[in-house]
Amino acid sequence: MVPVAWLGAYWIRFNLQNIPVDYWDAALAYLPWVMGFQTVVFRFFGLYRGIWRFSSIPDLIRIIKGVCVGAFVIACGLFLYNRLEGVPRSVLVLYAMLLLLLLATPRFMYRLWKENAHFQTQGKRALIVGAGSAAELLVRDLCASPDSGYHPVVLVDDNKNRLHREIRGIRVVGTVDEIPELARQWDIEAILIATPSADERQMRRIVSYCEASQLPFKTLPSVNELLSQKITQESLREVSIEDILGRDPVKLDWQHISKSLCDQVILVTGGGGSIGSELCRQLARMKPRRLVVFDQSEYNLYSLEKNLKNAFPELAFDIVLGDVADDIAIDAVFARYRPAIVFHAAAYKHVPMLEYQVREAVHNNLIGTRNVAKRAIEYGVQRFVLISTDKAVNPTNVMGATKRAAEILCQNLDKEDSTRFITVRFGNVLDSAGSVVPLFREQIKAGGPVTVTHPDITRYFMTIPEACQLIMQAEAVGNGGEIFVLDMGQPVKIAYLAEQMILLSGKKPGQDIKIKYVGLRPGEKLYEELFHEQEAMIKTEFSKLYLAKARTYGPDWLEQVEQLAIFCQKQDAQKIRQWLKRLVPEFNPAKSSIAAKAAPITLKSPHIP
Repeated sequence: MVPVAWLGAYWIRFNLQNIPVDYWDAALAYLPWVMGFQTVVFRFFGLYRGIWRFSSIPDLIRIIKGVCVGAFVIACGLFLYNRLEGVPRSVLVLYAMLLLLLLATPRFMYRLWKENAHFQTQGKRALIVGAGSAAELLVRDLCASPDSGYHPVVLVDDNKNRLHREIRGIRVVGTVDEIPELARQWDIEAILIATPSADERQMRRIVSYCEASQLPFKTLPSVNELLSQKITQESLREVSIEDILGRDPVKLDWQHISKSLCDQVILVTGGGGSIGSELCRQLARMKPRRLVVFDQSEYNLYSLEKNLKNAFPELAFDIVLGDVADDIAIDAVFARYRPAIVFHAAAYKHVPMLEYQVREAVHNNLIGTRNVAKRAIEYGVQRFVLISTDKAVNPTNVMGATKRAAEILCQNLDKEDSTRFITVRFGNVLDSAGSVVPLFREQIKAGGPVTVTHPDITRYFMTIPEACQLIMQAEAVGNGGEIFVLDMGQPVKIAYLAEQMILLSGKKPGQDIKIKYVGLRPGEKLYEELFHEQEAMIKTEFSKLYLAKARTYGPDWLEQVEQLAIFCQKQDAQKIRQWLKRLVPEFNPAKSSIAAKAAPITLKSPHIP
């Protein structure tokens, strides 16, 4: 291309006519020098390393640099040699322009030909939701992959400025609410959602229109999930209930969190559970000096140990099997490891079961907390974080009452010593063990029915990683004695949750899978609360973290806990209930007994938008 550009520049200079003999001889004489200079410059800028199949903007920039620098070097060399005799000044400019065109055009034509050759028109005709950067990357990958299985046909986007625009030849033909109509119009066979930045409300809306089209649909993961990977067809997955109920990514002060946890000995009780195990994984990223995991489930500890070894091979950690209600075991753990920070996640949480197991509920959730907290003070722990629940607010069940009593215990102990006691309160976490999501999943797999206690029952939901990250943030900013409450967003109807899970499984609620309403269970409320009426909600510098102003209790409260421990030893269930009511005055079991006696409700499944 260099000789073509050099001689072509002369030809254009003389208006595409015969080149005068003197100039033609000069052009031929200088040509070997021009080729030599240009070859050295091209090699320096790496033009020969590029693969034409993947030519892109960086390759074009290298060509521009190589051509411009080459023309400059040639001009300087010929000027020093003989003052550019026989070389019109315009030839140098024309040479650079022609060479740029001759080098760039074949590369990009070759890439275009290869992409068209691989373009798969035999896959499912796909409508892509979104016309942003994620959609562009997805379209590019689908078009370039012969075995993608999808043929992108049209795009939809709610941004009016993108309407009728094109991405790699694929036109934006409408908005999200037109998906059902456009799917019929364009004979669409699948829908691909490429909006990783969509929040839960936007995702619910998109999913509702995808469901209305009665076509299969998949989505790209959220922004957080995509941070460590590039967007390709392999990124596509089925839409999960977390996509619909998940929320905006949590913004945390990771520098503060890391400073608080790095190089510390950390103890996590209940570390084998859903919250505890994810908390251990999050803590492992903070590079603690040692992570001690305490749990009474042998299998959970075995699973977590294997997971931590694979994911964090350099992490120093210990797995300890034991019960928080066993004070001797707790003392041995503190004496051996001397932790600086304790996350107390160990608790029984199954509401209906604990209604009839009051002794075990109190013994584990309250007396176990007392054991761990007492040893934390004795061994000089810096910070103690109690993980509580929204069921502790105006409790109508034994589980909620025991967790509220544990909250009060930590508030009282915070006044006594240098150990800072911090409480974190939040609602349900998606997919935790024993929660409604895995239950519904099993029922749908079995063909139904999906059992919902009441058509109006609502719950707060958040993802397990989000809950654990906010727990760590509360630990980092807490001064002691606070109750941090996590912003749980808007409560979700369990009936809506059931319907969405059925729809996401490819079934129709009420037809393929029935929803059966069975009545409220013992101790169950229609809705949960995050704050007591006497707890003033105080904002913090973190948007999803609030403070509940703690209520004060008398000095004899801790003595009553000791009395309750004696009743637990005697297995006196009646006395335990009475003293639990004394410890937690707002405990109102009357509501739960009424709920337990309520007759099962039989209703047709309503569609909840």
